[in-house]
Amino acid sequence: MTQNAFPITVIGAGHGGKSMAAEMAIRGFPVTLYNRTETNIEAIRLRQGIEITTEDGVGHFGQLACVTSDMEEALANARLVMVVIPASGHRDVALCAAPYLRDDQVVVLNPGRTGGALEFAEGLKAAACVARPIICEAETFLFAARSMGPAQARIFRTKFSVPLAAMPTTRTAEAVSLVQQVYPQFIPAKSVLHTSLNNMGAIFHPALILLNAGWIERTGGDFEFYMDGVTPATAKVLEALDRERVTVASAVGIRAQTAEEWLSRAYNAVGANLHEAMHANQGYSGIKAPPQLQHRYIFEDVPCSLVPIAEIGHQYGVETNTIHAMVRLANIVHGKDYWREGRTMDRLGIKSMSVQELHRYVDTGER
Repeated sequence: MTQNAFPITVIGAGHGGKSMAAEMAIRGFPVTLYNRTETNIEAIRLRQGIEITTEDGVGHFGQLACVTSDMEEALANARLVMVVIPASGHRDVALCAAPYLRDDQVVVLNPGRTGGALEFAEGLKAAACVARPIICEAETFLFAARSMGPAQARIFRTKFSVPLAAMPTTRTAEAVSLVQQVYPQFIPAKSVLHTSLNNMGAIFHPALILLNAGWIERTGGDFEFYMDGVTPATAKVLEALDRERVTVASAVGIRAQTAEEWLSRAYNAVGANLHEAMHANQGYSGIKAPPQLQHRYIFEDVPCSLVPIAEIGHQYGVETNTIHAMVRLANIVHGKDYWREGRTMDRLGIKSMSVQELHRYVDTGER
């Protein structure tokens, strides 16, 4: 077992959750895997572990300490709680976990998308949670990974660094100190406003799936999403979305990194433009497109990424026409109203705050 290993719980048994749970387990951490639907983890529970292929192509078996669909059991011994589910479920996890959380726990949303820590904090407040765990959000997910079967997963690439911030910011150093004992790739971010507004899933996910909708429906996703799906034309749309995100960030006093800057930092992938930079990222090579349009790249990233960025822009006077266009397309394709279902200013608890009040809230927790 890893020296000074401590109990860790992973909430979520999808692509990321299985990969992270298995990867930590093979390094000696006692890992509990929680999923609310028992049937989705039955094979893992029977085997008490997950087969994982790491990015070097080597296969391992990550033996887990516990596999459960009981939240109380999942949180009983955990020091670190890694929430690895679509961001659309963050509030539900907060409501379910509220009775069992402790002051000494660190909860990390992997990733928070936009406003994850804010929404999670509002969920704990709504559930009258008496504990005060440190709530954090990661800017992105550490791995490019996929589930390969009921108890199998594969990690394609590990990012060089992932910024992490706590809500409030005064607790970021404490949280990062613990998380780095597991993953030194996590580095402190200035605040959850920085992690939320440097959300690259907002740029890379919804537009690519919507603009490649016909190809996805025709082939069942049988093409490389980031290689074949990113053409010069689709990359121009991504660049327009990115400009709007960066402008919204600037309106609240944040210098957000561009998508090209992020690709360089996270993957050491560079190019003359976004199209070239994405094609230079070998971490994306081999990743297939979603098999259908009913996918988290829409039902997660539209309400939990695009909607709150547009809402923040509206509150602070920034037009987001391209983002609005993507949300409208998603509403049509899914027959939803993601403006109503998404992370509004009310749901994030920041409606009508001035920029100064917003920064004071995320930095100190004081409204």
